[in-house]
This record gives sequence, structure tokens and C-alpha cells, in this order.
Amino acid sequence: MLKFPGGKTRALTFSYDDGVSQDMRLVTLFNLYGLKGTFNLNSGIQSRENTWQNQDVLVRRMDPEVLPALYAGHEVAAHTRTHPSLYKLSDEALAREIREDKLALERQFGRPVLGMAYPFGDCDARILMAVRDAGLLYGRRVQTTGGFRLPADPRAWDATCHHNDERLMDLADAFLAPGEDLRLFYVWGHSYEFDVDRSWARMEDFCARVGRRDDVWYATNGEIVTWMLQNHLIQP
Repeated sequence: MLKFPGGKTRALTFSYDDGVSQDMRLVTLFNLYGLKGTFNLNSGIQSRENTWQNQDVLVRRMDPEVLPALYAGHEVAAHTRTHPSLYKLSDEALAREIREDKLALERQFGRPVLGMAYPFGDCDARILMAVRDAGLLYGRRVQTTGGFRLPADPRAWDATCHHNDERLMDLADAFLAPGEDLRLFYVWGHSYEFDVDRSWARMEDFCARVGRRDDVWYATNGEIVTWMLQNHLIQP
């Protein structure tokens, strides 16, 4: 029977967007509990001068210079160069937004960029083709499944849940319950939402519940897809 690395039947991955300052606190949590995340960045607007207001919280992107050290041990993925609505772009502009972000991040971090998260969740057949043409193996949408199945098409990847899902802790219990079936738990969000929603304590409770377990493979999005390729579960 197919198992994850180390003979495990559970895998956990996270995906967080926009390279905002709250990622520093989130990475600290991940590192404390032995978790791995994928952080999706917009290389063309990645600057602390880029801010916006969400309710009473000022959201600020981080300067590029601090990111390699911050995200060490985690994955950096694309999120397009400037975070436009992809549906509105011409074919040429769409390809440029994806390709230039991928190349810029690879230069900055010195490692391959394997996938992306779609701005606003924009994803259709045309966008999927552009992602494939850019050499990316996966793309995360914003729909959620409430389940633990591996993605049939990682370029149209739906997470298990957003971190503010009211079922989060119940899903954690179901994920960790005994069984020999393969289960992939995928959580996504934006780290500034923890400030907006005053939910850092809940997230830490979740991380403590699912972290540092011998029976769970803690992996980035890219590691999951690479494992799927190696086991011939998907095509490049």
C-alpha cells in the first residue's frame, strides 16, 4: 500500500499569501511545532511601502531582503508579479505575470519555484494552460473540500479548509484519527487575518494539536507534488 515518506499515512501542508509582516509570527509558530509552509509572493510589489487597511489592521508587505532568512526551511511559491485579476488579462499579460514572478523569485531565493497560488482564486482553462506553459506543477485555488484526498490535478488544487473555518479543530481530530488510508490536510489563508480576527491563539492551539507528531509528514506544497510525481500519481 502506498504511503508517504517514512511509511506515514498522514501529511500536513500550509499555504499563505502576500509576504506580509504577520508571516514572521506565523513562521515562528511553524518552526516551534515542526510544521512546514508554502509562502506565495508577488515579486513586483514586494516592499514594506506596499500597505493596505483591513478593518482596523494595517497590512504591510515585507522588504525582499528579509525574506530568504525568514522562509528558510519553508517553500517560496509564485503569486503573480503584481496580484492582478487574471481573468482580465490578455494571454500575453497573463503569461508575463506568471513567468516573471517565477523567474524573479528563483533569482532571489536561489531555488526552483514549483507552483503558485492564484490571486483572488482566479482559475479557468486558459489560466491553467498558462501555468503549465510556465513550467509550474501546481496552483492553489480558494475553494475548499473539507476532506483529505490528494488532488487529482495539482494545478487546480483545492485546500482542505481555510484556517478560519469553524470546522478546523474537528478536522484536525478526524485527520489524526486511526486508520491506514492516506490523508492530506491542507490549510490556507493570509497571516494578517489572525490580527484582523484576533485568532492567533486558536491557530497556535491548532499547531500544537497537529505538530511534532511521529505519524505525520510535514511537507510543503512542492514536496507533496514532487512525491506525487515520483509515485506516478500525476503527470508533469
